[in-house]
Amino acid sequence: MFDKYNKVQQAVLETTLRIIIQRELQATSMALIAKESGVSTGNIYHYFQSKEDIINELYKGIVTFNGEYVIQGLNQKGTIRERFNWGWEKVIELSKKYPEGFLFIEQYSFSPYIYEEVKKEAYSGGWCGPMNKLYAEAIDQQLIIDMQPELMVQMHYGSIVYMVKGHIHGNIEFTEEIARNAIQTCWNGISRDIQIAN
Repeated sequence: MFDKYNKVQQAVLETTLRIIIQRELQATSMALIAKESGVSTGNIYHYFQSKEDIINELYKGIVTFNGEYVIQGLNQKGTIRERFNWGWEKVIELSKKYPEGFLFIEQYSFSPYIYEEVKKEAYSGGWCGPMNKLYAEAIDQQLIIDMQPELMVQMHYGSIVYMVKGHIHGNIEFTEEIARNAIQTCWNGISRDIQIAN
């Protein structure tokens, strides 16, 4: 997930992510990060100015990785409906494959620890921007209802988030079949064909 960083930065970011998921942000100190990562405090400060700096870089790193992962589905050649399916399949696959990153983003996306400019950059970047464009394209082609694309994307993501959380915590089994049905339901909820038929 942090392959674009050097070894010291990777160790710090991976360790911080693990500690935060296990113990929460307030219990994550620079001393603990240094101890758990095997990187001296002085070396950490060479790359990061503060704990907040680490948290924000962690957030940016995960958002960037998630964006590249999901965009693989969105950028495939196919119909809008196919790309819709592939994009959301990648979101679900990513969330199940990298649960710590998923839980971190979900827990801290609106945290005051994350700088406002970082939040804005993440929201417009990552995979949300390209997904919003796909929805806008579907609206232009009159495939789905005319509603603000950003709201529809967040509405669908919210539904998937709860299913993934249930899976991570062992409350539900989020199988490929259930994922396909969930994506189908998301499409049906905004499809003009379905709306007209009703």
